[in-house]
Amino acid sequence: MLTVHEAYEEIMGQVVPLSSENDVERVSIEEAVNRILAKSVQGAVDFPYWDNSAMDGYAIASQDSEAWDWSEPLTLDVAMEIPAGVAPSQALQSGQAARIFTGAMLPDGADTIVMQEKTQPQGQQVQILEKPKPQNFVRQRGSYYQAQEPLLDPGISLTATDLAILATMQCAQVPVYRKPVVAVLSTGNELVEVGRSLQPGQIVDSNRYVLSALIEKAGAIAISIQTVGDRLEDVKQSIQSALDKADIIISTGGVSVGDYDFVDQALKELGGQIHFQSVKVKPGKPLTFATFGQDSKKFYFGLPGNPVSAPVGFWRFVQPALLKLMGLQQGYAPEFVQAKAEISLKSNGQRETYVWGHLTWQGDGYIFRPAAGRQISGNLINLSQVNALGRLSCEDPLVEAGDYFSVMKI
Repeated sequence: MLTVHEAYEEIMGQVVPLSSENDVERVSIEEAVNRILAKSVQGAVDFPYWDNSAMDGYAIASQDSEAWDWSEPLTLDVAMEIPAGVAPSQALQSGQAARIFTGAMLPDGADTIVMQEKTQPQGQQVQILEKPKPQNFVRQRGSYYQAQEPLLDPGISLTATDLAILATMQCAQVPVYRKPVVAVLSTGNELVEVGRSLQPGQIVDSNRYVLSALIEKAGAIAISIQTVGDRLEDVKQSIQSALDKADIIISTGGVSVGDYDFVDQALKELGGQIHFQSVKVKPGKPLTFATFGQDSKKFYFGLPGNPVSAPVGFWRFVQPALLKLMGLQQGYAPEFVQAKAEISLKSNGQRETYVWGHLTWQGDGYIFRPAAGRQISGNLINLSQVNALGRLSCEDPLVEAGDYFSVMKI
């Protein structure tokens, strides 16, 4: 059995991001939020596009201000008015000022803005009441960004503010990695689809829904492979079908050591390289990781069928691999924070144990409260609204109430 760290390192060492040449598509910025940028983006224009005013006031030439002795206010002729969105009609001459509004373009000859609170209009003239600093309140062309410089680096997940930057730089389309396809395959004679009448011994296949939702939330495409019973040939056929369609295959069930658990045997017969078959973790010990192919690998995760073990295994092992495959360069590893335990937590110390619950920020730090009810892998009812997994290591299996310990955000 591998430790959690060893299993994670083995998985991440096998995963290679999609190709920045062969796995790229161009999408409009309206469709680009949360997509992973595949290539560096450069803007074609300076920003600001031109010198413009950061205030409502008057544009002047600093040489007029610097030459004045300021024993009395400086009086200038108002030569023009420049609202935002209108180009100046003429250059500013010495002894003149231009009434200007926030965001408006400075006229040639002007290099300083005097905010209107420091002025006194007098008909066609304006008095400047205080000596301004040269270049005051001027947003100079190219001071934020210069054309053709790197704008956004590849490997980032595009946020709403990134889209604003792209729009400002006239980047209507961007190169992003394609969305990986992840096949979800449930195994077990006992499984039925939601809505069907349950017969004695049958259970609803809830894993398909939680895993598909988590895959889509991560930014990939989830496809469902028909639930397969506990026959080796059926399992092989379903896995082969998934391999033909997907980059990653996730199965639930059939990875333990029971008489009807055929996933690992099917993987071997299909040519898969099994890297490990169990992890020193609770919940989720029977976890298989396999790869297919050499140049363009496909990845197989065999998760336990228990309805808590499946999402916990996804959060801890599959999601980081998926994000790395998608091209995300940073931030694909699980995020752990230190949190204060609301109540005492204990494991038997034999396996790294994850307790599902609720992480909140209170005053000066995080508080972790485990979900109410029994913390067993078959009880999915208390998974509702959980947002964290408290980690109890084999070395430190007891956390007293009030102690700080490691908690993984989900």
